[in-house]
Amino acid sequence: MPHTACRTHSLHPTPCFKPPTHRGITQNNHVMAHHTHHYCIILAGGAGRRLWPTSTETLPKQFLDILGTGRTLLQLTADRFRDIIPQDNIYIVTSANYCDLVKEQLPEVPAQNILAEPCRRNTAPCICYVSWKIKKRNPKANIAVVPSDHMVTDEKKFAEAITQSLEYAAETDAIVTLGIKPTRPETGYGYIKADLSFASSRKNNMFRVDAFKEKPNRETAELYLKQSSYFWNSGIFIWNVSTIVNAFRVYQPAMSRIFEDLLPVYDTPQEQEMIDKLFPECENISVDYAIMEHAEEIFVYPASFGWSDLGTWGSLREQVQKDAYGNACIGPDIDLYETYNCIVHATGEKKVVVQGLDGYVVAEKDGTLLICKLSEEQRIKLFH
Repeated sequence: MPHTACRTHSLHPTPCFKPPTHRGITQNNHVMAHHTHHYCIILAGGAGRRLWPTSTETLPKQFLDILGTGRTLLQLTADRFRDIIPQDNIYIVTSANYCDLVKEQLPEVPAQNILAEPCRRNTAPCICYVSWKIKKRNPKANIAVVPSDHMVTDEKKFAEAITQSLEYAAETDAIVTLGIKPTRPETGYGYIKADLSFASSRKNNMFRVDAFKEKPNRETAELYLKQSSYFWNSGIFIWNVSTIVNAFRVYQPAMSRIFEDLLPVYDTPQEQEMIDKLFPECENISVDYAIMEHAEEIFVYPASFGWSDLGTWGSLREQVQKDAYGNACIGPDIDLYETYNCIVHATGEKKVVVQGLDGYVVAEKDGTLLICKLSEEQRIKLFH
């Protein structure tokens, strides 16, 4: 007999994840009045190769309703800031190939706030670019930088963490990162080691960062889990605009000079032409290596708001409803027989029947079928 609990005809497999009741970002006068200096940069240029074949170069995961909620990951990210950041202060940085997708999915975001990268250069150049652009508009800006493909189940706690961090950044020269309290020995995330004996004098829930740690092996991850001073690196950063542009001036002077020299052309018809010309000259480097490993005033805000970066099939399986046998199904017509600890993602019209698997991902999209051990999923990006 099939596991009837895992047969689903619903595209809403995540009861723990409630999509927002509104559609799009709404603002009220109270929010606008109190947060005029608060800005958000959403990074939406990634390719999402590890969630292949559902996520592809043409249509990566941030533009997909990967959770079956009726909203894409990008839309859910923007929705999360509806009561924190004024609508006109939300910026989206994406590949030039995806600009139309962003405009289609977030029509409420001003078109001039959707910035096109002519080529991929990792996160440091695009953050440097938009930071200088925002500084021209508002020298007092406080900025939250967030990826577009993360999941958050407790939006109230998320909003509290972001708001407190923005206020702290406004008062200090510190860079703040959100550290997520680990719930398992995860090998797919980087970690932050905090000095819990050194809390900020302004906020006792902010702690100095000792070190950023690369993705660990299983044994090391288990050690991190046993120690209260290690947190998952969420990739969410908060800072005042002067703090970050000064950090780029000091630690990445060549890159900073490119975008500082463009101040006269920001918000003019010449801006995109100059970005297309000069952006490729930037080093291909993440903000972690470009800034975080060098900066001295970095604090971590330990948080728990049901976070996942949804970077892998395993992380997606962790977040969605599972049957009594540990299986997660996302799709309208899936039957499982003698199958355990799997994730099956098939949202097309095909009926899917799986028998006898334990610990696998089964994913189908547009005629491409992937069957892979979850323990080997880090290799998926090599398969296509």
